[in-house]
Amino acid sequence: MKLKLALMLTVMFLVSCGDNPERAAGMTPTDGNDNKPATDTELKTDAGENSRIVDQLDNAQVDPTRQWAFAKYATAGLIEATQQREGDTARGYQALLEEPYVSCGLPERVFRRLLGDAPVVEAPNRTEKADGLPFSVNVFTNDFGVSTVSNNCLTCHGTQLFGELVIGLGNEFQDFTADASALVERAGFLVRGEEETKSWEQYADRVAAIAPYSRMHTLGVNPANNLTFALIAHRDATSNEWSDTPLLKMPPTDPPPVSVPPWWRMSKKPAMFWLGEGRGDHARIMMAASMLCTDSLDALKVIDEYAPDIRAFIADIEPPSWPFPVDDSLAETGQGIFEQNCSSCHGTYGETPEYLSRLVPIETVATDATLVDFALNEGAPYIDWFNRSFFGEMSMAAPGPGYVAPPLDGVWATAPFLHNGSVPSLRALLDSKLRPKVWRHRVQDSSDPESYNQSDIGWHYDALDAAVYMGQKPVEIYDTTLSGYSNSGHIFGDHLDEEQRNAVLEYIKTL
Repeated sequence: MKLKLALMLTVMFLVSCGDNPERAAGMTPTDGNDNKPATDTELKTDAGENSRIVDQLDNAQVDPTRQWAFAKYATAGLIEATQQREGDTARGYQALLEEPYVSCGLPERVFRRLLGDAPVVEAPNRTEKADGLPFSVNVFTNDFGVSTVSNNCLTCHGTQLFGELVIGLGNEFQDFTADASALVERAGFLVRGEEETKSWEQYADRVAAIAPYSRMHTLGVNPANNLTFALIAHRDATSNEWSDTPLLKMPPTDPPPVSVPPWWRMSKKPAMFWLGEGRGDHARIMMAASMLCTDSLDALKVIDEYAPDIRAFIADIEPPSWPFPVDDSLAETGQGIFEQNCSSCHGTYGETPEYLSRLVPIETVATDATLVDFALNEGAPYIDWFNRSFFGEMSMAAPGPGYVAPPLDGVWATAPFLHNGSVPSLRALLDSKLRPKVWRHRVQDSSDPESYNQSDIGWHYDALDAAVYMGQKPVEIYDTTLSGYSNSGHIFGDHLDEEQRNAVLEYIKTL
């Protein structure tokens, strides 16, 4: 209990450190002539042009008076790469795990008391002051002179896989279903002295302001987009100063879920996030992780000095290799099928790999459109804010009318699948009739290899009877009938027969 409380206290904000509707429900990607999925050749022709940045998309409902003049959008197509600032990977690792880019948190004395003698997973090669602390937190002295523990980017972008810490792997079992503010308030009973009280009050006030916008229906999904919008609403775009009273309309209290992309994709992706937003200087975009308590431009400029180092470290991360046996002959057969059916969106691999970052229209991919609908309509004030802010000086938020098809290196480790984590296995992703409407993982962490389904590529799960859970559902249950949680679309593997599908899955294990 102590460990769970202490760790959850660090999970209060998730602005992007790296790689982040039922209008689409029932839709199927077609070639425009019949009900068959678009072929790989047709997709290349259909979206062969480059994605462009525009003031407004034809299908968006943004205020025609252009109240939000700095809001920009992206058309579908291929996303061009941007030159990134150089950085030092070794310094980036140390900065990631030691610098106070998140400048508020719990007093270290309070955090360690909550932690008690519970076992923790530590990150390697840290300073002695971090001894005994989880990999997901940093320790530093804050402006009040108090030794403070705050969460770092690995809170969402690091997890144990089969007993080993994998930096850059999103935690798909993380719990964002609780009231974060209530947890911080409980920690306040342990605070002592004037300086500790000031430190705690700053953290508690900020968390209370954003907590209602970060609670999810189920374990594993992440409120990153919504939480970023909540923080933006409390900040002045010009000065970055915090306002206790929101300056913009707050986002919905029912956040659309996202699955945390793995960091090792960053070396290939010119746009950081699911909708093709996050273009330009990635280091400056990643600095949005500081948005909870960094309240001045001067403080942001200090972070900007080492942000390129963190980006360089992230871009240098390699994916974990498939740890189980592979049928090489079957995988070789699968490569040809994959390249014929999947490569125009997800790239090719091997000695001469090629990945063309493609923003695929929602009408084509037909997956849950909640994120797209919000970004292209109600999201305008937050996009405008970002592009007017310090963060937008070297980068741009420009969401598009669909989702970017990711590279598939190490994809086996990232289950469940789709941008909202709604499909529990790759087999079900390639055969839509296998997708459960309501389901639950059999385990609640990724520590045991026996819990992994090597054949289907994903964690073992149980399909559940939806009728049993018409009322309040346990948080372990994923219900695809909820808004934002749909498992529709991406039926590009439905036309394959079982033998072909098995071959493709075997090949994907080698990526």
